Amino acid sequence: MTSSWRQDDSDAGLLAAARNDPEAFRALYDRYSGRIHAFLARRTHDHHASLDLTAETFARAWIGRRRFRDRAGGSAGPWLFAIARNVLASSTEKGRLESGARMKLGILVERPEDWEGAASVEGLGEAMADLPAGQRRALELRVLQGHAYGQVAKELGCSATAARIRVSRGLAALRQALEGGTQ
Repeated sequence: MTSSWRQDDSDAGLLAAARNDPEAFRALYDRYSGRIHAFLARRTHDHHASLDLTAETFARAWIGRRRFRDRAGGSAGPWLFAIARNVLASSTEKGRLESGARMKLGILVERPEDWEGAASVEGLGEAMADLPAGQRRALELRVLQGHAYGQVAKELGCSATAARIRVSRGLAALRQALEGGTQ
């Protein structure tokens, strides 16, 4: 298959070609992935979270590539950074909503000294021990000790957004482990 685009095409040209040729989108990804990742890393202060958010940004860009409208003289930068901001905002909002739901449901409301006694759920201690250290510590600070995300972030040396992501991922991993593995 012969490509209808060149490496030096504008971003808009690459997105137009990407409608039929995934390699054109790959060229756009190569142009912007480093900058998008750096943008997200500065806001989350969490390498792994920023990688996940970068992947989500480009997944949304891929899905929406046919809706791209060139409003920046051939550059897709403003469009991609707007997607990245939306992905970051969605991630933050999801963490806030999950926290509110846990509070309303009374999940792990008591704050015992250690995870083994945190609930009468069999296997909770083992599931906690299997979590990555950052997620485990985030859960201890947020769920057990009741710290606000700002304090969790300060303790962990990351942003509030990264703290929310760690808590959210930790809770999801615990739920998956306690429900019996993958779904």
